[in-house]
Amino acid sequence: MTLPDGLIYVPDFLTEPEERDVLALVATFELHPYVLHDTPSRRLVRSFGLALVAGAYDAGPAAPIPAEMEWLRERCARLMEREPTELADLLVARYPSGAGIGWHSDAPQFRDVSGVSLLTACRMRFRRGRPRAWETAELTLEPRSAYVLSGPARTQWQHHIPPVREERWSMTFRTLRHATAGTR
Repeated sequence: MTLPDGLIYVPDFLTEPEERDVLALVATFELHPYVLHDTPSRRLVRSFGLALVAGAYDAGPAAPIPAEMEWLRERCARLMEREPTELADLLVARYPSGAGIGWHSDAPQFRDVSGVSLLTACRMRFRRGRPRAWETAELTLEPRSAYVLSGPARTQWQHHIPPVREERWSMTFRTLRHATAGTR
């Protein structure tokens, strides 16, 4: 099984002290259940940069990405070969035991995605094609690792996180498909 083109995976992207600092910060955020089609999930989220409205992204502004997260935004931008300002959205997600996320592609207004996995390892599964003819791949996201979904990994493949056994956190930065003036 080969991984999708456009998927970059970096183990040990953060040190243990950096992970502890991020977890201490995100523990102060007010989180809400992610809602899709009027159904709240077990996953709790907080969005910065763009507004998260009933589980779908609205083009309107939300609270800015916290200044305490700028160093992580800059590091993810380097991994994506982007300018930090191009990472217009940050989604903080807490996955309590038993929570996951179903098969999906990220919202069409996003171009590239960089995620940082915290606290517990999880599987990230990929598929493309059609039912009964799916091409699949799988990757274990270790604590403190990072990944980038761009190109075919972003546009041709769906992904999901099966329910986790232990609490997990993720920090997901996204670039916009139609960047504002001054960005690539």
